[in-house]
Amino acid sequence: MSDAGFAGGGQNAGLGGLKTNRGISAGRGVRDDASGVSIKAFGYVFLSVFALACLLPFWMMIIGSFTSDGIIRTEGYNLYPKIVSFEAFKILLMYPKFLMGSYMLTICITIGGTAAGLFITSMAAYALQRPDFDWRNKISFYFYFTMLFSGGMVSYYLLITRYLKLKNNYLAILLPMLISAWNIIMMKNFMKAIPHSLTESALIDGAGDFRIFLFIFLPMSGPSLATIGLFMALRYWNDWWNGLMFLDNTKYIPLQLYLYNMVTRADFIRNSAAMANIPPQDTPGESLKMATALLSTGPIIIAYPFVQRFFIKGITIGAVKG
Repeated sequence: MSDAGFAGGGQNAGLGGLKTNRGISAGRGVRDDASGVSIKAFGYVFLSVFALACLLPFWMMIIGSFTSDGIIRTEGYNLYPKIVSFEAFKILLMYPKFLMGSYMLTICITIGGTAAGLFITSMAAYALQRPDFDWRNKISFYFYFTMLFSGGMVSYYLLITRYLKLKNNYLAILLPMLISAWNIIMMKNFMKAIPHSLTESALIDGAGDFRIFLFIFLPMSGPSLATIGLFMALRYWNDWWNGLMFLDNTKYIPLQLYLYNMVTRADFIRNSAAMANIPPQDTPGESLKMATALLSTGPIIIAYPFVQRFFIKGITIGAVKG
């Protein structure tokens, strides 16, 4: 046999062996043994049951809001309404103008406060993460010190009403939650993952600090901004205590405070009816609480999936450094 034939035969044998190896590896990748199939099946079943368990409280809340209050008191909560009742929503929608006004006020405060708070928080974090800023450790300790000690409720009330003159002013529920020391520390740690060489190169090219912050650090801090923004938005959305203390003579009040007042009035009516020998199941109580929770958490649940992917990235950013 010639060298060419030997080479050709060897090449064909090599290709055949390569094809055979590929076929074996492909077959191994496709086929799973019994243990692999059982592990996957167990994982899918476990995750499905866990997902249903997470959705069960929300489902019970929806069903409870449309269930007669008497059924809830006698039989408890069910997976389906045995007696459908809309009395809870009739009470909540008794004054639709004020309800929509509270919704719009809360939405405006949440969006405006979150946007302004993110901008101020990110600027403070950018300054504190700069290694060429000499006062960064002293100012960071000042922020950290405020997390350990506070002046108390009385001094807080006097500051807002007497010194800042914000009684019956919507700024009283916007400004107190605008800045958080915890958010600044979190944002500073996020921005530390951005290489300082980018700042040095931008300074060499003639860019100022604000331009570096606006066009370099903010676009690269998207996941951290979404994470902290979600925390701030939830804090603004769920706040009712500041409105209760500082808003007395305003036309509209925050949504959570409006719903709190409706539940309190319904409880008062129900207790008064019980004292007048009126059956308590004729006035909604538990179903009203479920309807209140549904109206207050619905928009947040709808908005959460849009920021979930940024939220996951923001939690893990900076965890791995290379």
